[in-house]
Amino acid sequence: MRVIGVVGYKDNGKTTLVVRLVAHLIERGLKVSTVKHAHHEVDLDQPGKDTYRHREAGAHEVVLATARRLAFIEELRGAPEPSLAEILGRMRPVDLVVVEGFKRGGHPKIEVHRGERGTPLLAAEDPAVAAVASDVPLEGLAVPVLDLNDVAGIADTALKAARAWP
Repeated sequence: MRVIGVVGYKDNGKTTLVVRLVAHLIERGLKVSTVKHAHHEVDLDQPGKDTYRHREAGAHEVVLATARRLAFIEELRGAPEPSLAEILGRMRPVDLVVVEGFKRGGHPKIEVHRGERGTPLLAAEDPAVAAVASDVPLEGLAVPVLDLNDVAGIADTALKAARAWP
């Protein structure tokens, strides 16, 4: 599957861009999936619910199946966090996977940068960053700087930069 990452520091607008980008790509007729990496503890399940009780009982995987969606929850139980490659290997084929996070990975990426945040640019040191989407002009970068509000232009760049991964 072809992959493009959306990376940047906290509160620079990664999720906002991913949501806009996915909607735009779907409007173009592409089948798109996403992967979201989180550094903090997240529990999508709720105490007292049947699936939560299954996990608490020790189930390795729990699948919640309804007429509208499937949710797969796997407990790592001390095993190492899977790599992006391992996660992608479990996914069904689509035209493009948009990955939010995994900023240190070697997959192609678009960096999100907001001038008011004052965060350093990953593109200055990461050769996998193909472009920066920013709300302010940036100079001295070896990659294109795109207007953060130009979703169509960002989509064009994402599709050009995306490649099979791993």
